[in-house]
Amino acid sequence: METRIGVVGILVQEKKEAVIARINQILNEHSGVIVGRMGLPYREKDVAVISLIVDGTTDEIGAMTGKLGNIPEVRVKSAFIKKDKSRDEKKPEPNHSS
Repeated sequence: METRIGVVGILVQEKKEAVIARINQILNEHSGVIVGRMGLPYREKDVAVISLIVDGTTDEIGAMTGKLGNIPEVRVKSAFIKKDKSRDEKKPEPNHSS
């Protein structure tokens, strides 16, 4: 299957312990697709912002974002690009010998 590279933004509207624990549990279950993670508390507004860099199939990433999106206090948005494998592979040099 083709993999996609992307960013997932997670907004936590109420920083309740149970909500944060559930988010961390889901992220741990899907750690295989997470390349990087940054979490920022916005204390003045009592919200948290988590950003993820992900690399995985649409099924893998969708399973994670679907579970996160089912938590009432959480909003999830994502954006992806399809990585073209042919660009990663170096093309052979042409042979100009006669």
